[in-house]
Amino acid sequence: MATRPEDSLAKMVANLKETTGKTIEEWRAVIAAAGLEKHGEVVAHIKSVYGVTHGYANQIAMHRNAPAAEEGPTIEAVFAKRDLARGVYDALMVKVNSFGSDVDVAPKKAYLSLRRKKQFAILQPAADRLDVGINLPGTATTERLEASGSFNAMLSHRVRVRSVAEIDGELVGWLKSAYDAS
Repeated sequence: MATRPEDSLAKMVANLKETTGKTIEEWRAVIAAAGLEKHGEVVAHIKSVYGVTHGYANQIAMHRNAPAAEEGPTIEAVFAKRDLARGVYDALMVKVNSFGSDVDVAPKKAYLSLRRKKQFAILQPAADRLDVGINLPGTATTERLEASGSFNAMLSHRVRVRSVAEIDGELVGWLKSAYDAS
């Protein structure tokens, strides 16, 4: 299974001491002592003075003000107070998980990202439905398979699912096509 970007970044931050010789807390002290505030200044300073690669310097700069322990969103938090959407999600994921063992569900603040090697769909709860964003570039829209529009620019289409009964072969087929292409 492909590594999620947030897992790669977390691993990079966890390996800071081994790779750069300093923990994030020690880097924070270096940055404060240098009086640096802007991201680009921090990156340039760490690269030029300490010989750290751009990737690590960028991560140090990004995490310079972050709390020591960050926890990401959970599936439960995404569906808080959205029982109808949660029921649709649970039924839909039975179908999606049958595509293969490499389906990864990554909770975000307001939605769930479904990935394989790359994101192929998102599931975003609403008060009366589950919005299913699908990455199907080049596929014509229908009354049911809408263009994503302002819903999410990372995807081409959206389907509004208001009940478990709407999880049919057509919807599953669109998701499987997006999965296969990812």
